[in-house]
Amino acid sequence: MEAWITDIMDKFGYAGVFILIALENLFPPIPSEVILTFGGFMTINTGMTIVGVIIAATLGSVLGAVVLYGIGAWLHADRLERIVERWGHILRLKPEDVRKADTWFDRYGPWAVLLCRLVPLVRSLISIPAGISGMNFPLFLLLTTIGSLVWNTVLVYVGATVGASWETIVGYMDVYSNVVYVLLAVGVLGGVFWFYRSRLKAKRK
Repeated sequence: MEAWITDIMDKFGYAGVFILIALENLFPPIPSEVILTFGGFMTINTGMTIVGVIIAATLGSVLGAVVLYGIGAWLHADRLERIVERWGHILRLKPEDVRKADTWFDRYGPWAVLLCRLVPLVRSLISIPAGISGMNFPLFLLLTTIGSLVWNTVLVYVGATVGASWETIVGYMDVYSNVVYVLLAVGVLGGVFWFYRSRLKAKRK
């Protein structure tokens, strides 16, 4: 995949960065670490600039996030409740569980959108619950832009700094991503355990 990504960026420059980052937001398995660090490296031996790569990447990030937000807005909490009401028994979910999650996001959503833009995988997916909860769209755009700008700036500057050694940085980022994935898996399993344990305790009362 790395060869495919770098080939597109070699051919299309800023447009390639924009398209790849937008796709990365829609399909998280595409590694933004490769796109951004290689984009930084390209500023050394091409006419591309660090600022230009950062702008192209941030615009791509925002576009991908808006698409996922739109999917979440289409799904919406009310529609999700109806889906859970019909099929939730398979996972032992109830409509009120959706309402609780929606209430949580109303309270902590802005922080979640901002901080999760710095976390692999979650940085893309966080846009969906933002849309489901009906988070204020201008606020969503602002926080997504800020979080994406920070992530993109760091990696592009790192790529420009290390130059031809950008692949080494990608290796370190892979380790970071894998650690995050493990922590996310543990967190999800812990959340599921806590959820069902609470449900069992409620039934016993």
